[in-house]
Amino acid sequence: MRFRLLLPLLLVLLTAAARAATPTLLLDVARFKTLGANTYEVEVYATVPGNGLTYMRRAPGSFQAAAVVTLQVLRADGKPAHSETVTLKPPVISDTTAALKNPQSFLKRLTLPAGQYTLRAELRDQYRKGTPTVVEQPLTLNYPAATPVLSDIVYLSKAASQTTAQTNFTRGGYLLTRAAAGNYGRGADQLYFYLELYNATPGQALKLHYHVESAEGFAADADAPLGTAKAGRPTAVAGELPLGGLSALGINTDGEYTLTVEVRNAANKVLASRSAKFRRSSAEYAPGGASLPR
Repeated sequence: MRFRLLLPLLLVLLTAAARAATPTLLLDVARFKTLGANTYEVEVYATVPGNGLTYMRRAPGSFQAAAVVTLQVLRADGKPAHSETVTLKPPVISDTTAALKNPQSFLKRLTLPAGQYTLRAELRDQYRKGTPTVVEQPLTLNYPAATPVLSDIVYLSKAASQTTAQTNFTRGGYLLTRAAAGNYGRGADQLYFYLELYNATPGQALKLHYHVESAEGFAADADAPLGTAKAGRPTAVAGELPLGGLSALGINTDGEYTLTVEVRNAANKVLASRSAKFRRSSAEYAPGGASLPR
């Protein structure tokens, strides 16, 4: 009899614990130079996985969650250079016990002068009281004015495709579909990325060298052509590497990796380089699904 009485209580406690899961906020930041003097365009890509949110009943067999994200860019003196609040609402679902719930993302582009900043993002579950999830990171805008330099690396979930459209998701003549937090999950067999080269001598012949290294120290290298440096605008780099080939080189399939992109001249001299981490997890689906905030 005691077991029968305790079992419902145990189920209630387990349910409460599941609902108390802390929402996750993934933040990707990429710095690009503008054509203006000493100014930058900063891309902030925020992703909220749906599994950590509370789903409220909207109608019989219909549930929806809502995430409130406050994004701030603070100057060195603590005063805000930018502040806004966005509400993200995943699609309505009929089964809240499903292991996979749609993440929601939004992309914000900010034009800022050179300097030191702090990027602060706060996530609140609209349907549950509790301590918000806060992510803070320094933001330094100080690329060299004359020597060649690469922008930050933007990881993509599929190959960058050329386009003439001008939207919030295009850059350098490419449509970019971002891979949140550089996560490559189940079914991903290619690593896609985008970055830009600045201050290269116009008409100069260029080539690329890629170096991928695992946390254990295993490494793989590859080369690719880039063409010539563009005059009056950045030189776009839209690259890709096969993820499947890493395991053949003795690198564990899953785990954290570092990609280094080098731009070299015809004499094989390194003109600029940039590194960024990405993660493989073949047992999980990677967060994705950019949307416009509502």
